[in-house]
Amino acid sequence: MAVKKEGVTYDEIVRSVRAGNFAPVYYLMGEEAYYIDKVSEFIVDTALKEEEKDFNLTVCYGTDVTADEVINAAKRFPMMAERQVVLVREAQSLPGKERLSFYLEHPQTSTVLIFCHKHGVLDKRKKLAADIQKTGVLFESKKLYDSQLPGFVTTYLRRKGVAMEQNAVMMVCESVGSDLSRLSGELDKLMLALPEGETRIGAAFVEQHVGISKDFNNFELVSALVAKDVLKVNRIVKYFNDNPKNFSLQLTLSVMFGFFSNLMVAYYAPQRTEEGIADWVEQPRWQVARNILPAMQKYSGVKVMQIIGKLRETDAKSKGLGNTIATPGDLLKELAYFILH
Repeated sequence: MAVKKEGVTYDEIVRSVRAGNFAPVYYLMGEEAYYIDKVSEFIVDTALKEEEKDFNLTVCYGTDVTADEVINAAKRFPMMAERQVVLVREAQSLPGKERLSFYLEHPQTSTVLIFCHKHGVLDKRKKLAADIQKTGVLFESKKLYDSQLPGFVTTYLRRKGVAMEQNAVMMVCESVGSDLSRLSGELDKLMLALPEGETRIGAAFVEQHVGISKDFNNFELVSALVAKDVLKVNRIVKYFNDNPKNFSLQLTLSVMFGFFSNLMVAYYAPQRTEEGIADWVEQPRWQVARNILPAMQKYSGVKVMQIIGKLRETDAKSKGLGNTIATPGDLLKELAYFILH
């Protein structure tokens, strides 16, 4: 039984497939490749036993085949199995995709047809998208916002029976970034490195195995700026300056810009409570309690606007505009002084 509503989620597809409810077609598309890979792998591994794959799994690439060839493959019957799977990778390059609408009028019930369309989407206004949605599953895998990464990390680990301290979560997100395939890979490495019987990952463990400092990172820099802890800010800035291989000014500016932008938005929240601000800026409540609410006591709205302007100026200078001699460390020192005074 297919899930036919728009906006179907990864979890909904997994639940349906796990229950044995296979749609005749899955069109997996979007900017985030991670979920496209995970969904397609899960469908293949659930639909076919390992010994059935030799004769009943067809993998082709949109760069090498036409839509008619895919349709012909989909119309075949399985061999000594309940179903066959046809997996089309690089579906964004498949010529003649519109011809799939004819197949979707009478799809082969013993075939599970999967399309993997990465780094783009079908035009949902066109007939093909509507036909896929009517007959099967149209799934869009969207890039996660930076604010959603901690939730991804926590959920990923929880499903494997592991917990992670909030500071450690932020360290991993900041260090790895929004590439979910790389992020999940780092989390897998951390879990493999855990001592037998240990199910909790702390900041010190992340520092040891990911190679970032639990005391000198962008997350701690933001916390120090929030508290206006001049000594701690200067120590972190000095550490960054002394360890250029571990310091990316662009990443630091991105983290700081994200925080102060959220802080600016928080001033317009209808309710100045922890819950009200968390809903308004779409951040976890603990993040609001730890940084945003204290920062609202330390910084005025006018000052925050000035800081955002200074961040833009520093970003431009870091790219060579109006700057001929200042190093990334010098620019960070100047920025930190401006924020604190």
